[in-house]
Amino acid sequence: MRAPTTLDGPTAVASAWLPAARTALLGALVFGLALSISVSQIALGALAVWVLAARWAGRIPPLQAPLLMPIAAFAAWSLVAALASERPLESFYASKHLLNLAALFVLVNALSDAAMARRFATWLLIAVTGTAVLAIVQVAACPGPEATAPAPALVGKLLRKCARARGFYSIYMTLGGVLAMTATAALPRLALLPAQARWLGPAWVVGLAALGLTQVRGAWIGFAAGALAAVAGSGRRGVILAAALVVLLPALVLALPGVGARFRTIGDARDDTTRDRLAMIEAGRRLVADNLLTGVGPGQLKHVYADVAPPQALRRSTSHLHNTPLQITAERGLLGLVAWLAIFAAFLVRGFAILRRLPRTAAAERALVLGSLAALVAFLVAGLFEYNFGDTEVLLVAMALMALPFALRTEARA
Repeated sequence: MRAPTTLDGPTAVASAWLPAARTALLGALVFGLALSISVSQIALGALAVWVLAARWAGRIPPLQAPLLMPIAAFAAWSLVAALASERPLESFYASKHLLNLAALFVLVNALSDAAMARRFATWLLIAVTGTAVLAIVQVAACPGPEATAPAPALVGKLLRKCARARGFYSIYMTLGGVLAMTATAALPRLALLPAQARWLGPAWVVGLAALGLTQVRGAWIGFAAGALAAVAGSGRRGVILAAALVVLLPALVLALPGVGARFRTIGDARDDTTRDRLAMIEAGRRLVADNLLTGVGPGQLKHVYADVAPPQALRRSTSHLHNTPLQITAERGLLGLVAWLAIFAAFLVRGFAILRRLPRTAAAERALVLGSLAALVAFLVAGLFEYNFGDTEVLLVAMALMALPFALRTEARA
């Protein structure tokens, strides 16, 4: 009988530290996604090295690259648009944002099994809940613009620009975008995994309260769309979830300071922000009409916006149009928009295919995939009111959630 093969030399040494290294790096990534963009980018780079080392040591399956074709097409056309712009070097440098899409490939291979994917999703939810608690405290303790008393550096950073919840992100729109996705992703777990409701329910309510306090209306609308998708995919248990949302959401709107007044401005043409967004849409339409093929180039909107802004625009300079599809089209032309849409269309098609192949008894796995699909709906709908694809922190969370279904490929085939 043939003796079992054993690892020796460098492979054996690598295999000994790889599992612990992955856990540490994924933990650092989760921390970074919730609190620090620098930490998250460093952790992603280290995870990329880990993936190569783990594959060399035979500790993970053959490398996967889902959505490679649409992502490669979008990246290639972005570079074409950059080269065709009036400032190709500057536009080419602005295209470095495309590197964030590689986070999908890194995480798909780092999360090589369903258990690790579920654990990562739970860590992310807990970390973002911690940020939500911090954001609620931030708004409650905000001294207002008239405060002049010195504060410790960390506290001072937290209580600066604190009228709207932002945590340690640079702006409330980033926190709103992150919370809209994570709150949506948690809904199928609440519906399909009632045993988790004891801890998940309070965490979800805290996240939703912080989302309200950001006062980011686009993120609210994105969450509403994602919640509808989650409810629709949860079957009969989704009815109970929908009833809970109908009761809870109005209560939060009425109870949280400033949220009710902000909610009533949704769709109000007299609101200054709404008027300015409509002016941006008109400016974007003019840019697209004049640059159908390659757009003005990535990162070039700030140079041309003043020339196309209509008279009713409240600002004469901006780097984005607060609308992701319009921004993509203005910068990269119609082919760029088609390539961008293809990325997410392909994900939805493959994600639904994975969901259909999972057995009904695999509730945890089905909740994970459905949460990922619903979170992407929230991301895309919120992107109609904000250029969230250009927000690195929001995009990295979207890529992390999109990676989760592909970790279940073995279970789906079974």
